[in-house]
Amino acid sequence: MIHESQESSLSNTKETIFIGVAWPYANGYIHLGHVAGSLLPPDIFSRYHRMKGNKVLMVSGSDEHGTPITVRAEQEGKTPQEIVDFFHAQTLKDLDSLKIEFDLFTRTTHPNHRRVVQDLFLTLLERGYIYPKTTTELYCEKCGRFLPDRYVTGTCPYCGQEGTRGDQCDACSTTYEAMELIDPVCRLCGSTPVPRETEHFFLRLSSFNERLLDYLEDKGHWRSRVWNFTRNWLTQGLRDRPITRDISWGVPVPLEGYEGKCIYVWFDAVTGYLSTSKLWAEKIGDPDAWRKFWLDPKAKSYYFLGKDNVPFHAIIWPAMLLGLSEGKGEDYNLPYDVPANEYLRLEGEKFTKSGGIGVEVARFMRKYTSDEVRYYLSIIMPENRDVNFDMEEFRVHINNELVATLGNFIHRVVSFTARNYGKLPHAGELSEKDREALAEIKKAGEQVSGHIEGCEFKNALKGIMSLAAYGNRYLGERAPWHLFKSNREECRTVLNVGMKMVKALSVMAYPFLPESMSRLHSYLGFDATPDWEEVFRDFTPARYSMELPLPKPLFRVLKLEKKKKQDEKRAEKSRKTGLEHLDLRIGLVKEVKDHPDAEKLYILSIDVGEDDSRTLVAGLKPYYPPEGLIGRRMVIVCNLKPARLRGVLSQGMLLAAEKDEMVVFLTPVAEEAPGTRVSGHIVSPHSPPQEITIQEFSTVPMTVRRVEKVENGKIVLESGDELDAGELDTTELTGKKVVVVRGGILCAGKGLVVPEREIEAGARIR
Repeated sequence: MIHESQESSLSNTKETIFIGVAWPYANGYIHLGHVAGSLLPPDIFSRYHRMKGNKVLMVSGSDEHGTPITVRAEQEGKTPQEIVDFFHAQTLKDLDSLKIEFDLFTRTTHPNHRRVVQDLFLTLLERGYIYPKTTTELYCEKCGRFLPDRYVTGTCPYCGQEGTRGDQCDACSTTYEAMELIDPVCRLCGSTPVPRETEHFFLRLSSFNERLLDYLEDKGHWRSRVWNFTRNWLTQGLRDRPITRDISWGVPVPLEGYEGKCIYVWFDAVTGYLSTSKLWAEKIGDPDAWRKFWLDPKAKSYYFLGKDNVPFHAIIWPAMLLGLSEGKGEDYNLPYDVPANEYLRLEGEKFTKSGGIGVEVARFMRKYTSDEVRYYLSIIMPENRDVNFDMEEFRVHINNELVATLGNFIHRVVSFTARNYGKLPHAGELSEKDREALAEIKKAGEQVSGHIEGCEFKNALKGIMSLAAYGNRYLGERAPWHLFKSNREECRTVLNVGMKMVKALSVMAYPFLPESMSRLHSYLGFDATPDWEEVFRDFTPARYSMELPLPKPLFRVLKLEKKKKQDEKRAEKSRKTGLEHLDLRIGLVKEVKDHPDAEKLYILSIDVGEDDSRTLVAGLKPYYPPEGLIGRRMVIVCNLKPARLRGVLSQGMLLAAEKDEMVVFLTPVAEEAPGTRVSGHIVSPHSPPQEITIQEFSTVPMTVRRVEKVENGKIVLESGDELDAGELDTTELTGKKVVVVRGGILCAGKGLVVPEREIEAGARIR
């Protein structure tokens, strides 16, 4: 059972951690994109810190106001309240099925939330940070109403993406006002709205610009993309932002004469972190308990969200907190970290409720366990780049890693120990290999702890799996099944070390796999939720003298249903958009200029042959100085549909390899002339068809691979894949990094196309 020292460590609080989780809209079922983006990461983080003995408060709720709710209500002929009641209840069921636990998960329709939002509005109004202003909004004459953002669609004014909504573009993550949309259309009737004046309240964001720049200076621990995005917004200068709308569903403006106007949902929702903390304090019978998390300068606050929510949590919410802090002698804690994730995509498309793209949790959990889903979404977590959800890959990860690596090691050790000894055996004299194994446990525990505290959950899980893989190798080398016959004392020592590794793995994996690890903890005879130090404690028979019954496997092997149909779907997708549909050419960089409205973008002038000079907008500024690009040859996608990126029309896209925050452009090994066609080595140069979209381009997988060897006319890659050499010159190919695509290895003329500088194998091309 639990040792006394373990129990005492739990009461010794070390840190105070506030965790705010982005509020899911109650206008539809939550999908796996929500889980991977903003729901699973904080649950892992929260479980770990509670195991460390830290005081944690994790809150969120259903975002039940705003136009997405009213749009769905009107579509279904229901009231907004009926819609949010249903989906709030469903979200609670989905969270429970995934074992995601909050201290309080509430809703923005709660009276407490309304009171806190209105109090904050009046406080900021009194201090001059909110002011009324006559503005021009879109009005639908046919519907006889002003059109809030979600009632309007059009073309993004920054990147040219069509069919985007009226407040933010999913393609470039830029926020704007509906009036800025190009060719706006009323979603209700399809007519073209007209501008009309109305009065609204604005948040004076511009007055916080310098203070937020100062606040950002010591945030080097933020993810680089989040920090750069926030810095870019601030250096461009903040604009005051409207915070009320002509809508009837929401928190009413608490002033006479403004009936029919409500506080806009983005102001409403972020205030939910504070209102929920206060409600939690009331529910536990200590109304001031929230203050420890919000006003103690030693407390750290973390906000988990998707990248489309970065402006609201890294800029707007901190500004609101700065305004709230003035005048009362109470300084509210600003976010310590905003670990925003990128997107989970389905066949290249972003998971989205409004677009109907995604895998609903309620449906997916009918077939799979919480730990299966949590493991896969953790090991592919979109922390630094968008990732694709793939059912075949899901099965492979579960079977090859969760079952064959972690589950296999645990079952081998525990079942052999239980069958032959019935309880934990004593350790005798340690061999060098045994001491190495114990050192590996300690090293893994420290590394996994560091990764989780740095919000690097994918790396943390990889560290756990690396220790499990090491454990399997250790068992193979020490072979206790042979020692049981030849040297019982040495066998007991090996199993003692193996059981210590099982215990350490069970503790480290608990934040990721709480359901299966809780079963294992109970089986091993200690608390279902141990403290983190159990990773490092001795697992001695004196402390753990319980009997060990024969265990059952922790995980199951998955069979992929309807595999043939999925394979056919992939094949059809491949036929629709393959390498033969891409117009890839060598381009020569003639000129490089800074983008006037974006910190990390260049405007490139590219010669792509045949008197064809193009303008490209590329995000290479963080990786190359201008002089490192002028005169360089690159691979250009020439038949990509032109798009405006921050107001500049980009007439194509250059190809670059990306891995672990490193970006490297592709270049031919020989100085091929501008306009030279680029193709796979077993696909002839071709004349591709009409323009393609960025979504269609993303369905053509390209990856950097290292050539392991060439033999018998086959190119063997380090991944184990084999390619026919065809007519490719393979004389000095072994050991080189190449770009692999359907159609072979990317070539220009008779030479290879390669990353311009060293990058790890496995890098994806974007």
